[in-house]
Amino acid sequence: LPQGHGTLPRGHSGRHHRVIQERHPESEEAMHSEMGRKDRALSKEEALAVLEKAEYGFLGTVSPDNEPYVVPLSFTVGGDKVYFHCARTGEKLDNITKNPSVCFCVVGPTEPVYETGFSTVYESCMVFGKAEEVTDETERREALLERARKNLPEYMDKADDAIAKTGKATAVYTISMDRVTGKAKRKKL
Repeated sequence: LPQGHGTLPRGHSGRHHRVIQERHPESEEAMHSEMGRKDRALSKEEALAVLEKAEYGFLGTVSPDNEPYVVPLSFTVGGDKVYFHCARTGEKLDNITKNPSVCFCVVGPTEPVYETGFSTVYESCMVFGKAEEVTDETERREALLERARKNLPEYMDKADDAIAKTGKATAVYTISMDRVTGKAKRKKL
């Protein structure tokens, strides 16, 4: 690494791990590694399209003891936020309370292929941001209705009753989209 740009984790030679130096090196963005296969990078708009189409994703948090914790969950997207719902207690919420910085990843359809070697056609999106509980009742209700519209639109006539039955037992959280990245390998024509 250039002088003054930090050190690599133990065991990394730096050959495949470079740190991006942006125009504002003091920014958080300056500390993220470059994508190894830039030819597979998606634009933000393409990555958001992958996110919108995905059925479920994986939420990554960090425990107070710095242990990573990843959990699958269903979600919706509204504006510049990812919404998810859950019980009011559990390890992910304990982690978010201590450190709201999270990563959320989705993977679209995949297909193993043999072109010039073994590979996989895929598309993915990663969202980095802060998780925060939705306390506004109107926003909370709309997020739960959107979840019903996304996954079971044929049962929308039952959504209001279902939301009322869960009452305060169900928490709704948002993830801010502070940074969005995407990557894909497309089939060769």
